[in-house]
Amino acid sequence: MRYPVLSRRDVLSKCFAAGLLVAASPLTESRVLAFWQEAEARKLKPTPPNDLGPFYKPQAPRAIRLTRPGDPGLPLSVSGAVFNTRGEALSDAVLEIWQADPLGHYDNEGFHYRAQLSPGRKGEYSFETNMPGHYPTRVAQHIHYKVSSPGHKTLITQLYFATDPVFEGDPDRTYRKDPLLESRELIRPVRVFADPQAIHAAVSFEIVLERA
Repeated sequence: MRYPVLSRRDVLSKCFAAGLLVAASPLTESRVLAFWQEAEARKLKPTPPNDLGPFYKPQAPRAIRLTRPGDPGLPLSVSGAVFNTRGEALSDAVLEIWQADPLGHYDNEGFHYRAQLSPGRKGEYSFETNMPGHYPTRVAQHIHYKVSSPGHKTLITQLYFATDPVFEGDPDRTYRKDPLLESRELIRPVRVFADPQAIHAAVSFEIVLERA
């Protein structure tokens, strides 16, 4: 026996009629239905893509620390989470990370400042590094990301820093000074922490993948 396919609104209306869904005052049934449908339709915006660049290397080692003992530079903690546009955590994602060292050099012979990460159960990830330096063929400091997850489009993007001198303290106005930076969304604020012995920075960068 085949049953008619009901719309979400029909199902919710039947639940109201049966007392299975109750509108808390002062909401009416029609307002609850409108709010419910709006909430279900709401999607996270995919993270904007950005250039792969010439320095990508596959098969980076799995690590959560990109630095080595004695490396110069400003210590930087990067954290975030990986979701799809429905807000579901993607714990099976793989993040590939690479960047220039604080002097603006890429390690093209080995895997210094390169790593591969796996998110936790809630999609969360984090790694420790140093703030990347500038190098002659690029304007802004950045960290490269390649993020993949089964059933989703692979994302290639870059993380930028609002504190970069290139942006002159006003990235809303100056972000296009880097010709490869097409989205203001990729520039993130930097938090700074200090103790009597050291200073370090922290940035949050969430990733949202589109379904394939």
